[in-house]
Amino acid sequence: MEELIARVTNRTGLDAATAQTAIGHILAFLQKEGPATEVSQLMASMPGSESLVATSNAEEGGGGGLMGMLGGMMGGGVMALGQKLMSAGVPMGQMQPLGQELFAYGREKAGEDVMGPIVGSVPGLNQFV
Repeated sequence: MEELIARVTNRTGLDAATAQTAIGHILAFLQKEGPATEVSQLMASMPGSESLVATSNAEEGGGGGLMGMLGGMMGGGVMALGQKLMSAGVPMGQMQPLGQELFAYGREKAGEDVMGPIVGSVPGLNQFV
């Protein structure tokens, strides 16, 4: 997991703690919204991912504001994830590079056979990867 965090910080300029929190939020989102088999394979290929998701899920319920309302009105999904990332300190302009780096890492570790169905099954996700 340290390699992924380092790659994200280098690509986005985020500090390591923010990058770690953001990765946890994205992985928790994928567990909730993505295909279970492929997401499980992705998590298994990334040691330490389960603890990041557990931390993210423990923080669940915080955040609100306009983006939280918009995410709730739209049923959550990618909008709700964007709100969580902004609440964690990820600027809007860094969300796409963050997603691209995370998914590139996922492709290296788990393969396109795992990542393709994940991206294809979550509406709106392809714009961030």
